[in-house]
Amino acid sequence: MILIDGKKIAAELREELKKEVLSLQKKYNKIPGLTVILIGNMAPSQIYVRMKEKAANEIGLKSEVIRYPDSVEEKIVLDKIDELNKDDSVSGILVQLPLPNHIDKQKVIEAILPKKDVDGFHPMNVGNLSSGYESSVPCTPLGCYLLIKKIEPNLSGKKAVVVGRSNLNGKPMTQLLLKENCTVTMTHSKTKDLKAECLKGDIIVAAVGMPELVKGDWVKKDAIVIDVGINKTEKGIVGDVSFDEVSKVAKALTPVPGGVGPMTIACLLKNTIECFKRSN
Repeated sequence: MILIDGKKIAAELREELKKEVLSLQKKYNKIPGLTVILIGNMAPSQIYVRMKEKAANEIGLKSEVIRYPDSVEEKIVLDKIDELNKDDSVSGILVQLPLPNHIDKQKVIEAILPKKDVDGFHPMNVGNLSSGYESSVPCTPLGCYLLIKKIEPNLSGKKAVVVGRSNLNGKPMTQLLLKENCTVTMTHSKTKDLKAECLKGDIIVAAVGMPELVKGDWVKKDAIVIDVGINKTEKGIVGDVSFDEVSKVAKALTPVPGGVGPMTIACLLKNTIECFKRSN
C-alpha cells in the first residue's frame, strides 16, 4: 500500500509556489498579498492562523493578520473587508471560521469580492465551480484532489464515493471529481447501506467527522482512500477511516495527521497566487 505523504507533497507544492512568486515579482514588480481576519481567541483558530502566516512568509507572500476581540461589532468587520476589497496590494482575503454568534457568517463570506475569496466560499465561486467555470476552489477539497492526482493522474471513468455533503468539503469535492469525468456518488448520514455504496468506489473521500467510520470491509481492493476527518478520541487523533483495517486493502491511503492537513494550507497559498494572477 502507498502511504500518501501529505507533508512531502505539500512541501513540493510550496517549493513550486515559491518559484512562482519570484517570477511574478519580476513580471509585475509586486508580490501577492494574503490578509487574514481573526476574531476572538479560540486556540485552534489561533494555531491555524499562525501556520498560515508562517507558510505565506516562507514562500515570499505579503502576509497580514488583523485581529479583533470576540466582542467586535459585525459592522467593523464588514467595513474592514470593504477596505481590503479596494486595496490593490491585497490579492486574497480570508476570515477565519468559526465566527462569534453575533456575526452573520454568510454576510461576511458574501462581503469578500469573489476575485479575492481565497477560501472559495463566496456563492459566485461556488456557482462557477459547479458550472465548470474558473473559480477559487475551497482549500481542503483542492488538496484532496491534488493528492488523488499524484496517485492516479487519469481519473476518467473511475467510480468515486464522497462520504459527507458539507459545503466545505463534500460538495466541492464532488464537483472536482465530476470535472475529471468520474462517476460520483455523494453519500451522507441518511444514506441507506453506506457500506455498500463505499464498496463501489475506486476512490473514497471520507469527510464526515465520525471517528473510524469507514472500515476495512467497506473498501474494495486497490481503492484510493482520502481521509479528511480529524477526530479527538481517547486514543488520540484519528480520521474518519479505520487506518489499520483499510491500509490492508487500499492501494493508497492518507494518514491522519500528516495527510490532507498540510495540503490545505499549501492550497491556500496556491489560491492566493491564482487570485493575484487573475487580478493582474
